[in-house]
Amino acid sequence: MPRLHEIAHCRAGDKGNTSILSLIAYRAEDYPLLVERVTADAVKRHLGSIVLGKVERYELPDLAALQFVCEDSLGGGVTTSLGLDAHGKSLSYALLEMVI
Repeated sequence: MPRLHEIAHCRAGDKGNTSILSLIAYRAEDYPLLVERVTADAVKRHLGSIVLGKVERYELPDLAALQFVCEDSLGGGVTTSLGLDAHGKSLSYALLEMVI
C-alpha cells in the first residue's frame, strides 16, 4: 500500500492552537484517490494523540488539494507550548507517512 508522500506533498501553517495542513497531489489524476481515502476521520486517527480536537477537511479541486484544519493540536499554541515543534511543521511530515 502506498504512503501519501508517494503521490502528494504537504504544507503546514498554524494559528493559535490550530494547525492547518494542505495536502497537494503531485498529479491532478491522483486527486480523486486523496478525496476518497484521506478523510477527516482518517487524518484524526493517523495523527492520534497529537490532534486532541476535531479535524475538518476542505476540498480544493482546482488545486488538486485538500486542506485539514486540526484543532487543539499545538499544545496550547506557539507562545505557550513546551513542544519542540510549537509551530506544528512536523505534522505535515507525519501526515505524509499515512498509508492510503
